[in-house]
Amino acid sequence: MEETQYRIRKAKPSLPAIDLLPVISYNGRELDVAVFGPGVYSNNLDEMQKQYSHLEEFPIISFIPAITSESISIAKYGFGSKEEVDAKRDIFDPRWLQLGRIVRTSEGVYTNTEITDEKELKKMLNGVKEVNGIYLIDDKVGFAPYESFNQGVQDADTFAESGLARVLEHTEEKVAKNLREIASPKNYKRGVNVFGFDSVKEPVSKVASLYSGGVIDVNWLGVDGSDWYVDGCAFGVLNENTEGVSQNFS
Repeated sequence: MEETQYRIRKAKPSLPAIDLLPVISYNGRELDVAVFGPGVYSNNLDEMQKQYSHLEEFPIISFIPAITSESISIAKYGFGSKEEVDAKRDIFDPRWLQLGRIVRTSEGVYTNTEITDEKELKKMLNGVKEVNGIYLIDDKVGFAPYESFNQGVQDADTFAESGLARVLEHTEEKVAKNLREIASPKNYKRGVNVFGFDSVKEPVSKVASLYSGGVIDVNWLGVDGSDWYVDGCAFGVLNENTEGVSQNFS
């Protein structure tokens, strides 16, 4: 009689559960989103790449960082309201929202890229048509020259019509509608304070962030282009290539 080998059947640890925000509509498609943080942006990115579970619908999921325009669309949902989800109350007021990566150069601001080689950045602009003072290079990367926006305190409409707001929102229109709604006087009586978008000799990678003016309650929307080490929250968009998600959608 053959001897039986007894081996322990090791249990697989269950994946940590994660809550998802209400489904967000963005450019004709629906986004499943989770909030990560508070932490520095690099730590939040690391957390997004881990595996999670969300009910039976998504047994194994991970996330990719939202681009700036996605982050703005997500933040606008229920903003300044009494809804269960309110980015102003839950993120902007107590801390910072990390919109996504930017690269500041000597001539302007690039969005949603990690490239810091100036020659490569300028090459990206070849053949790209200027639209209302900014350049939309592809479906996420854009460039706003410094002359297309001003820093300092300004009203919501001035900011929303600036090149910076429009490139962050990645829109060809003359106004960044979502940012105009977020920055409206009903939410921020003193307007918008744009800072940290200074020209630099060599390209530098940073994170664009929004917040509610800090602990001194100055009652303006802060738009910061110098963030990297500040604790904040970031949105992760469901990675549809994750095993559990791809099986669910197949």
